[in-house]
Amino acid sequence: MFKRVAAIALIVFCTSIAWAILGSTIFMRTYSSDSRLKDRVASSWGSPQGQAPPSAGYNQVSEETVSTDSSGTTVIRHQKSQTWIPFPIEKSRVNANLAIDYRRKGLLWYSTYKVKFTGTYDFKNSSDATRDVTFTLHLPADQAVYDGLSFLINGQSVSVQHSKSDAYAIFPMKPGQTAVLNVAYNSQGLDRWSYDFGEGVTEVKDFELHTHTDFKDFDILENALSPTTETPEGKGWDLDWKYDNLLSGYRIGIALPQKLQPGPLAGRISYFAPVSLLFFFFVIFVFTTVQGINLHPMNYFFMACAFFSFHLLMAYLVDHISIHLAFIICSAVSVFLLVSYLRLVVGLKFAAVEAGLAQFVYLVLFSYAFFFDGYTGLAITIGAILTLFIVMQTTARVQWTEKFAVR
Repeated sequence: MFKRVAAIALIVFCTSIAWAILGSTIFMRTYSSDSRLKDRVASSWGSPQGQAPPSAGYNQVSEETVSTDSSGTTVIRHQKSQTWIPFPIEKSRVNANLAIDYRRKGLLWYSTYKVKFTGTYDFKNSSDATRDVTFTLHLPADQAVYDGLSFLINGQSVSVQHSKSDAYAIFPMKPGQTAVLNVAYNSQGLDRWSYDFGEGVTEVKDFELHTHTDFKDFDILENALSPTTETPEGKGWDLDWKYDNLLSGYRIGIALPQKLQPGPLAGRISYFAPVSLLFFFFVIFVFTTVQGINLHPMNYFFMACAFFSFHLLMAYLVDHISIHLAFIICSAVSVFLLVSYLRLVVGLKFAAVEAGLAQFVYLVLFSYAFFFDGYTGLAITIGAILTLFIVMQTTARVQWTEKFAVR
């Protein structure tokens, strides 16, 4: 009996090494090309976006008299200089609608999205003269497309000019006049969207930002303000940030939900497979010992191969079909291999009931627990406790001395 247990333990150990190699291969295939594929997604779709509030102001030209002494001769010349005079934002009403639109490259899904941005900002000419004010919108990303970019100032459409990363328009303002700037565009981004008030600690007056999402799951970025109100709306959320007079160095930022990743999921399931096999072998060993069924270590070896076929097939099937369909196919193939084999070894009843049910629990259900992020450990713990309870109740009256007696 000791030699049989040692042989089974050796099978588990060797198979565990094979699973470790397979899992490492999956992760290497997944992440070795991640940065390259992500750059391709960003170049074709758009990069992460961080929108900043627009700015407004004018250049004040001043003339200075400069005297220089050259070779004993005093030279007087007039020098012009320009000083940028900014106008603060008196009021902000911002709206951003985010719609998720996943893209897949290789073994990874990328959280690409569409954004419809509109903003209304009030600026006041606090100077004592009419000024040609430059209104500038800092575009949120260089790698992006902006469809329908428009400027309205006091309800009038103005000509928009472009620099490398800005869009701007010039509009005359009388002294004490308030100009209402409306900006709008449609764009696309990747992974996250943020609204940045500025560098360092910034004062923001009379600010409201409304965001509607068509997705339920989202995270607030690190060093970012949480919504002041959150309201479920349809398939997503209505999120609002409202401040009368905010002084903060934080931003507003949303991390878009990540789709279930085929590559990392298959890798984690492969790394966990030795635990599933250990539970399965334990249950099969107990049941066969109680029922007097004599299984040779070679039988355990072929059962381990049936388990391994599940993960090997999944590792390369997820490249071509959805992870859920691949999981169903791999489960069916593995269960069929094991049941059809044990049917010839010990009979159909034991193969279909005890062995088939045990494989379904410890291979299929334990692996499926990885689909529920955050609940995997709890699900496996509950399964382990139930296994212990069933085995203890089933074998409570077994005379183990007789079962392990040398024949």
